[in-house]
Amino acid sequence: MLRPSTLAASISLVLGAAASFQINAEESQAPTASNTTEVIEVTGTRRSLRSVAESTVPVDVISMDEITSSGQLELSQVLTTLVPSFNFPNSQLADGTDHARPAVLRGLAPDHTLVLINGKRRHASALLNLNGTVGRGSTAVDLNTIPTAAIKRIEVLRDGAAAQYGSDAIAGVINIVLNDADEGGNLSVTYGEYDTQMAGSPQLLRTYEDAEGNLAFDKGADRELNDGGTTTISGNMGFALGDNGFINVAAELRNKQPTNRSGIDEREQYARDDNGKLDPREFSAERYNHRFGKADIEDFALFYNAGYTLNSELDLYSFGSFSSRDGNSGGFFRRPQDSRNLTDVYPDGFLPQIDTEVRDYSFAVGAKGDAGDWQYDISTNYGLNDFGFGVSNSLNTSMGASSPTEFDNGALVYSQLLVNAEAKTELDLGLYDSVFVTLGSEYRRETYEIQAGELASYQTVLDANGQPVAAGGAQVLAGFSPESAVDESRHNIALFAELDTYLTTDWNLVLAARYEDYSDFGSTLTGKLATRYVVNDQLSLRGALSTGFRAPSLAQTSYKSIATVFEDGVPNEVGLYPVDTPAAVALGAQPLEAEESVNLTAGFIYTQNAFSLTLDAYRIDIDDRIVMSENLSGDAVEQILQQAGEFNVQRVRYFTNAIDSRTQGVDIVATYRFDLADYGDLNLSAALNLNDTEVTNVKANPTELAALGESYQYFARREIERFESGTPDNKWNLVANWQREQWQVMVKATRYGEVTDPSSTVEKDEVLDAKWITDLEVAYRVNEQWRFALGANNLFDQYPQDTVSNIGFSNFNQIFPYSAFSAYSTDGRFVYGKVSFNF
Repeated sequence: MLRPSTLAASISLVLGAAASFQINAEESQAPTASNTTEVIEVTGTRRSLRSVAESTVPVDVISMDEITSSGQLELSQVLTTLVPSFNFPNSQLADGTDHARPAVLRGLAPDHTLVLINGKRRHASALLNLNGTVGRGSTAVDLNTIPTAAIKRIEVLRDGAAAQYGSDAIAGVINIVLNDADEGGNLSVTYGEYDTQMAGSPQLLRTYEDAEGNLAFDKGADRELNDGGTTTISGNMGFALGDNGFINVAAELRNKQPTNRSGIDEREQYARDDNGKLDPREFSAERYNHRFGKADIEDFALFYNAGYTLNSELDLYSFGSFSSRDGNSGGFFRRPQDSRNLTDVYPDGFLPQIDTEVRDYSFAVGAKGDAGDWQYDISTNYGLNDFGFGVSNSLNTSMGASSPTEFDNGALVYSQLLVNAEAKTELDLGLYDSVFVTLGSEYRRETYEIQAGELASYQTVLDANGQPVAAGGAQVLAGFSPESAVDESRHNIALFAELDTYLTTDWNLVLAARYEDYSDFGSTLTGKLATRYVVNDQLSLRGALSTGFRAPSLAQTSYKSIATVFEDGVPNEVGLYPVDTPAAVALGAQPLEAEESVNLTAGFIYTQNAFSLTLDAYRIDIDDRIVMSENLSGDAVEQILQQAGEFNVQRVRYFTNAIDSRTQGVDIVATYRFDLADYGDLNLSAALNLNDTEVTNVKANPTELAALGESYQYFARREIERFESGTPDNKWNLVANWQREQWQVMVKATRYGEVTDPSSTVEKDEVLDAKWITDLEVAYRVNEQWRFALGANNLFDQYPQDTVSNIGFSNFNQIFPYSAFSAYSTDGRFVYGKVSFNF
């Protein structure tokens, strides 16, 4: 049972308006006869507001105009260029993560950000990120399954909100508000491709034999490439349902061809002859034999949003989605002489490829209305993510020449069912103002399933002595065996309350509390205190103090995988085990607990005519963070495993509450609007995020490991550095938007701060310096219907330092010329054209 979290006794004051790129001075005024500001409900409060500036917590509101003129094709890319504390890290050669990259807010884990659709919790992806990327060990919502054409606006709450919305809302909340237009629509077609020159990675001109009989290479200037052609067709249409309803439908189809930024493979591909001479095939071998770049992906997404007013007291609503993604990415090339290759099948070696088939479904239906003095909202929503794995252009070496070359590896399936009810009213409690009261409850059921693949995808053929003949399972990614298959579920019940009132004309106070009880790990109580104070017409202060939690995901508690991994020709069975299995318990695994956090924000907003300045400082302390242990191996480990009945496993890793962390930072946003008279309008914004994460405590090795000596560490330096330095320590977003008559020019410059690709020692760390990335779009609107745009993302073709010059030469540093920890794409300049038609 978890110990309840309680609120501290103090509170700080924070800024008075969100860092929205669209806020202006007039929006902070109360409506008058001539100022009819729209009344909306914004993420972070359940009271209807006249503007975002009235919120007690910082919220970025991103309009549809900003999304469409951003030049970015996917939602995660849009957010990273507009929200300074949001990052969408790169990933390469990371199995399924290449097909569904996670995003992070304020440098925390991907699963520390809660995603809502129309204010309702969105289901997560079934993918568990296991490779050495940012977000290792997490499951997260795949934002890129949501087409931008379906969106009316995006609200990014940059504050802890677990007390209001539940588990995962430690870094903040992203609420996607769907388009609710009942007429008209738009259609757009975008095509673009990469036009780039790879900095620090030369073009191979010739392969030859030098005087010593070794391979030698003539190299030219940096390699020039045109690839990654991407076609996106996106549309939206609204329809009236009689006189009292609407349905809005959006669809998006995207074909992204792969990119390849691999360098020259200078290794000898073939075995030498008996006289030690090079094989003649070396001089014609393909030297760009890896695929280091974006996956080949085909996306389709269909969303709808509908509402119908039955009478003055009852509205019905529904929204839902279907999306599919078929992806293909490369692994590590197997050379012809590699022990994992069979030259009878692949005489020139092979590049095994990972195939994914992802199907995602969601459906929500609800009713809201009035009952006396109360307003209620009752809803249910269901979501499912089916992440299927396959391998192609590969083989199971242990099966010999009879091995298939394509495999069905099985699938990961996650589902979520929610039933939510809330009611709100205003009560006169004798205070300065009436108290806005919200009461609610929620039931959530989750399931997680690992489906086994076909036999050949995981099988290891044994010889007469019971020893592996060769590497078993599909090369590059072994399938899920029946021993790995799981089918788990859990449920939780939540009760929550929120009180919102004005203590004086200028002082707003919000209190919230939430109790949740989980069927698998216990209960927790969280709370939040937020306030806003208007100093004068220009300056407001506001602040929030809250506790939060994140329950272990079902993937973290139930994921099981056993695979044969060869090292130096020796097969090792490596298992990722749930904490309650004998293999994990024998090495010190303990039942997972929820992460607990304390969030503090403080700041101000200052507005003067067309100028706005916002500053938010924050501190987030998280105890018992859930991480993956190191791969535990060695003779002593094997002996313990055998005593626990695991005779066929040599290495083990598991999830554990190993660390505590502290994240501190500041968000600063300034905007100014120029009226250039006959020369149009110019809107400028500058946003800065300063962020620092520190692992404040690493828990001592469990007794079982401590008894083996200091050389056995279940959480070591590399993983600590990944938390502390894996995302930028600072980030600038500068935007200039000029409009004159039919013309619009958008320029964005984003500076990503320093990032470290960590290793086991400081000397082997790869430090990536800060870099500016500039985007440009020029658009011409012919009339109210037609708009044409040309643009370039990463206009000046910037790359991180190449690995050879950054950390020294090795064959693999040249094959993979850029770190996968880059905070921005390592594909170079992307140029595109876009045609839009509104109707």
